[in-house]
Amino acid sequence: MKLTVDISKYPLADNYIEPIKGFIDELNKFENLHIITNPLSTQVFGDYDEVMAALQACIKWSFERYGKVVFVCKFLHGDLRP
Repeated sequence: MKLTVDISKYPLADNYIEPIKGFIDELNKFENLHIITNPLSTQVFGDYDEVMAALQACIKWSFERYGKVVFVCKFLHGDLRP
């Protein structure tokens, strides 16, 4: 099954650019995913299990590295990339 996720990260810190870029860099390490970024969010496309595993790993990494952050996610069935 294919999955599309629209995710936004809101670091609870003055220096918010580095944690956002770090999260995107971690996501890009997963070669089987297609990732599109824009000024408002990041879209992740791929196989359901691979997308969920990547998000689980990257969100955990982000919490451990940067502390308090807020993630807002929308999960959509299918590959909805433009």
